[in-house]
Amino acid sequence: MNKHAASPSPTRWSTSAAGMLVALATAFALSQAFRTVGAMMATPLTQHFGLTPQALGTWAGTFHFTFGIMQLAMGVSIDHFGVRRTVLTAFPLAIAGAALCTVAPGFGALLLGQALIGVGCAPAFLACTVFIARHFEASRFTAMSGLVMSLAGLGIVFTGTPLALLIEAASWRAGYAVLTAFAVLSWIVIFWRVHEPARTPAALAPDAPAPERQSLRQAVRDLLPLFAMPHTLGLLCFACVSYAAFITLRGLWLGPVLHYRHGLSLVASGNVALVMTVAGMASPMLFGRLDPGGARRTRWMMRCAFAGAAMFAAMALTQSRAIDIGLPIVYGLLSGYSVLLYAYTKNAYPAAVTGRAMALLNMAMFLGVSLMQWTTGVAASWAVAHGTEPFRAVFLTVSGMLAAGTLAFLLLPRAKVPVRPTP
Repeated sequence: MNKHAASPSPTRWSTSAAGMLVALATAFALSQAFRTVGAMMATPLTQHFGLTPQALGTWAGTFHFTFGIMQLAMGVSIDHFGVRRTVLTAFPLAIAGAALCTVAPGFGALLLGQALIGVGCAPAFLACTVFIARHFEASRFTAMSGLVMSLAGLGIVFTGTPLALLIEAASWRAGYAVLTAFAVLSWIVIFWRVHEPARTPAALAPDAPAPERQSLRQAVRDLLPLFAMPHTLGLLCFACVSYAAFITLRGLWLGPVLHYRHGLSLVASGNVALVMTVAGMASPMLFGRLDPGGARRTRWMMRCAFAGAAMFAAMALTQSRAIDIGLPIVYGLLSGYSVLLYAYTKNAYPAAVTGRAMALLNMAMFLGVSLMQWTTGVAASWAVAHGTEPFRAVFLTVSGMLAAGTLAFLLLPRAKVPVRPTP
């Protein structure tokens, strides 16, 4: 009886851990909101500060650049100091960055604010993933990950119609002010609610040696052998463009193209962004269930990416309102193919280096977003200077980069993957 009483109730412990995970997911949701805020902010920021398209691309890409380069450091911090301390230490930078953007007197302050937000949000998704791995049974990993992704999707939903309504009712500064307030509330909830359980699944074997903690230098050094594997280059080329195409459209250019090319109001543009977001939230679950595995998985990935490149080319060349409203929604449904890249990566490397491979994949994906957003801004500015419609240049650039990255994946060596799908 005493022995039984000494063991914590699995149900109560699991419920407590689930509550902590939901608290952590609030920071992830804010990260998603900050990532996609540009679609509704781009037009008012351009009007207020007189930004060129290149400056707009730089502004949007700054978040993803600092977010991407900090992934490895945040992983090491979580390893050394834990999920709670890492998030509570980093996230105030996002709060400070959002507050700075709220009162920004000029473009330089906006850029600094974006950089701070990127660093502050860098551990948000990783913290949720590590927390699930440490404090839930392996059989529940997929279910809990799905819960986190669903909750985080609320952040993207906010940057559609709700943010558009807020900006029209007040100003873009009000949008940043509300996001700042939400970020403060998220930090408070995490501080109050998240206390990592001392007993984890890994601790169930008391005689097992504690895992060795890496320094940042060691973590960087451990990534180097991955580059010696012949299939890494093609994987990185594909990773740099697959997710970037979706975020570059949804998070930056969707609002401006609907407003300036077709005269839609900010709220109407927000409605389109909202529908695209809902489609994008459903897509990963759909592709996850339909994943064929093996060589068919890579063919699905490439076909979807080439189809996406064709859609962007159509948006560039037709300038049709129906196409510019309909194809983003269709692409939202298609965008979940990038989730297959995680399954491909898991099978492409030995189990001993899977974590490093995933870290490298995440870095490539977010640095790719930064590169594509900056490049499309340069292309739009070049088009304006040469008397060409800027959105044609933007979408042709996205189409070309998406096609080039996919072609590299097709032509370069690919990993030998199992025929049977990964469960």
